[in-house]
Amino acid sequence: MGLGAVAAEGGSVQVHGIGLIGGSIGLGLRAAGWWVTGSDIDELRARQALRLGAVNELGHNPHADVTFVATPAAAIPGLAREALESGEGVVTDVGSVKGPICETVEHPRFVGGHPMAGSEQVGIAGARPDMFSGAVWVLTPGATTLDETYAAVRAVVAELGAEAVTMPPELHDTLVSVVSHVPHLTAATLMRLADERTAERSVLQRLAAGGFRDMTRVAAGSSDIWLDICDANRLAICASLERLIDALGEMRDVVQRGDRETLHTLLERARVARVNLPSGIPADVELAVLRVPVKDRPGEVARIATLATEVDVNIYDLEIAHSTEGDRGVLIMVVAADLAERLQTALAADGYPSSVRHLGI
Repeated sequence: MGLGAVAAEGGSVQVHGIGLIGGSIGLGLRAAGWWVTGSDIDELRARQALRLGAVNELGHNPHADVTFVATPAAAIPGLAREALESGEGVVTDVGSVKGPICETVEHPRFVGGHPMAGSEQVGIAGARPDMFSGAVWVLTPGATTLDETYAAVRAVVAELGAEAVTMPPELHDTLVSVVSHVPHLTAATLMRLADERTAERSVLQRLAAGGFRDMTRVAAGSSDIWLDICDANRLAICASLERLIDALGEMRDVVQRGDRETLHTLLERARVARVNLPSGIPADVELAVLRVPVKDRPGEVARIATLATEVDVNIYDLEIAHSTEGDRGVLIMVVAADLAERLQTALAADGYPSSVRHLGI
C-alpha cells in the first residue's frame, strides 16, 4: 500500500512499547479499523495490552505501514533504526525530547513526533482510545524526511483525532521545557514541600482544595520516564527553571514590600494569558484552501508546514497532489479563512507562490 493511501484505506501499524501512550495509539487506531501489532519488553504488560484490545497480536510486523516507537527515550533511537532497517514503512516516535532522537535517527522514512497528551495514570491500564482527541501532536521532520513520510504520519495522527503542528526539533525542546517539563518539576516540588509538613500532614491534606490538586496532578505520573527526559533536555529545562526562579523571586519581592499595584499587574497579566489559551478549533470557523506548487524533493512539505507554525497558522487538512511529470506536485492545505492571506504572504516571502480559494464561495 502506498504511504499516501495509508490513512484513507486503513492499514497496519506496529507499536513498540504498549504502555499509556503506545496502548492509547493501539486502541485509537484499532477503533479506526487498523491492524495493530504490538511488542513490549515487559511480557506481562504485553499480554495485558492484548487482553485489553490495544493490539490485535503480539510480535513484530516488518510489513507494517507505520511503526510507532513508544518506549522510554533511551531506547527510541535503537528501536527506530531497527524498524527502518527491517521494514519499508514509515517510522515515528512519541518521545518528549526531540533534538537528540532526530539527530541520531536521520532517515527519509523517519519523522519525529510528540503527542501533547497523557495522564497521571501509569501504564496500559490508563490507556484510552480517545487519549489524543483534540490534542496537539508535534511533528519534527528532518532535512532528509520524504514528503510522503511526513504526510503519512500526519494522516495517522489525524486518524487519532489530534492536530499536527510542525516545527524544528530544537524549537520543540525549548517550548516543551516551558509548558511540560518545568511544570512537572514544579508540581513535584510543591508536593514535596507539602509532604514535608509532617506535623500538619493530615490537616493539610484536608485543606488541599481543587486549585492545589489541579496544579499538582501531574506529579502522580511515572517518575521513571522523567529521568531520561531531564537528561535529554537538560539545557532547555535548566534555562526555563532559571527564568521561573527569577519570576518567583520577583513575585516574592512584590509581596514582601506590599506593592499592591505591581502585584495586581502581574496577576492580571497571568489571568489574561490563561483565559486566552486556545481550547480547540472553533466549530464555526470559516475555511480556505491554499494550493502551493512544490518540487518533488525531500523536506518541501515539512518546510511549508514549519513556516505555517512560525506565522501561527494551523493547517486543518493537508494533501499532496503529484503531477504526471513526476518532478513536482501541488500541496493543498486547508486553513482558517482569516489567516489564509497571512500564510500566503509568508509563503511568497520564502519563494512559494500560492493561490487561495475560500470554501463555500
